[in-house]
Amino acid sequence: MISSEDLFLNRAKFVMKHLGVWIPVENGSILDRAYRAFMMTLQYLFLIFQMIYIVQVWGDLDAVSQASYLLFTQACLCLKVTIFQINIAMLKELLQFMDAEVFKPDNEVHENILKLQAARIKRLLLAFMVSSQITCGLWAMKPLFDDADRKFPFDMWMPVSPEKAVQYYIGYAFQLGTICISAYMYFGVDSVVFSSVIFGCAQIDIIKEKLMSITTVDRKQGTKEALAQNYNKLVDCIKHHQAIVTFTELVENAYHPYLLFQLVGSVGIICMSALRILVVDWRSMQFFSILTYVSVMISQLFVCCWCGHELTATSEDLHTVLYKCIWYEQDVKFKRELCFAMMRISRPLVLRAGHYIILSRQTFVAILRMSYSYFAVLNQTT
Repeated sequence: MISSEDLFLNRAKFVMKHLGVWIPVENGSILDRAYRAFMMTLQYLFLIFQMIYIVQVWGDLDAVSQASYLLFTQACLCLKVTIFQINIAMLKELLQFMDAEVFKPDNEVHENILKLQAARIKRLLLAFMVSSQITCGLWAMKPLFDDADRKFPFDMWMPVSPEKAVQYYIGYAFQLGTICISAYMYFGVDSVVFSSVIFGCAQIDIIKEKLMSITTVDRKQGTKEALAQNYNKLVDCIKHHQAIVTFTELVENAYHPYLLFQLVGSVGIICMSALRILVVDWRSMQFFSILTYVSVMISQLFVCCWCGHELTATSEDLHTVLYKCIWYEQDVKFKRELCFAMMRISRPLVLRAGHYIILSRQTFVAILRMSYSYFAVLNQTT
């Protein structure tokens, strides 16, 4: 029997273990803890250096916009990874929940449902990871093609000078290495959250399959065994649904702060990136790097909102499937339980950022509109 944890999160576990930010092993060595602290320190240093630079150039809108779009991204990542580390206990609970008895597939059909949903979210996240690394590659080539003088890939304060060769190589390696690690960390943390949400969608699809497998009762033979079997199947579906509700609430409680910051930060990222696209030469490497960067961030925002929309849409359809099952051939006890189940299931499951903003396609469109509004205002001031 397949493990849901491995099926949905094997890539995220592989990446985050190598980056040192996955669940630490019990009685881990000092070297493991030092490696984890080193990887986290790199990300915070990158953010601090950017903040120092923005303070230095404050008042110059062009220079601030040049640094701000990446500042929002790095700040969001640091918050994500920090929340991920703080909520390690909740992550352990999520992983145990995914392989709980109530979520285990009963047959090959259920396994295929899990595999199908896991493949969907993995394809989207893989595309995000590949495109983000392509963007990092374009950033790495920017100093080689666009700058006549020796410059670092990003405009930020650095404790080393690009004028000296050794210091330049150290600073260049720090910036490029840290931003590539940031992209992989983004992929890992987002994979845990979004894959968990799609896992909930897969479990709802399994409930639908169970409901539609309720058998017809032959009244002439009056088989009490068939009635009892169908009733037990309905009760099992109700318990299954309650487990999904608890699971999705746990996902939201663990990661709602960074989902909110993701939505808010996306407005700044899209707005500042659009400003840079207008002022840089379209034939430069910087133009193409910013263009791919904003495309990656919009796609990440879309995946975030799409997962929430899928959860809501899948759970809304469950109410219809309940009505489609062969309830009219069942006994009174079955029909009574079905009525109570329909009342509860009529409230669809939602995923909220900050326990407030519902993640949906409408939210995605609203964020794009808000970003364009701020961009139009800032563009008029330049």
